[in-house]
Amino acid sequence: MNPIELEWQHLKKNELASKSFEDELDLAYAVIDGIQTRGEKGNYNTRRIRFNSHSSS
Repeated sequence: MNPIELEWQHLKKNELASKSFEDELDLAYAVIDGIQTRGEKGNYNTRRIRFNSHSSS
C-alpha cells in the first residue's frame, strides 16, 4: 500500500468508524475533521489546499 492508502485505512478505522452521515457534505466535513485529529495525534501539520480543475490559458 502507498502512504495515502494506509492513512485512509486508519482514518476509516479510527475517526469514521460507527458513524453515519446524512449526506456527502456531512461525510466530507467528518473526513476533514478526522484528518485534523490524526494530524494532532501524530504531531504533524495538516494544511488544506484547493485544487482548481479549470486550466488557465
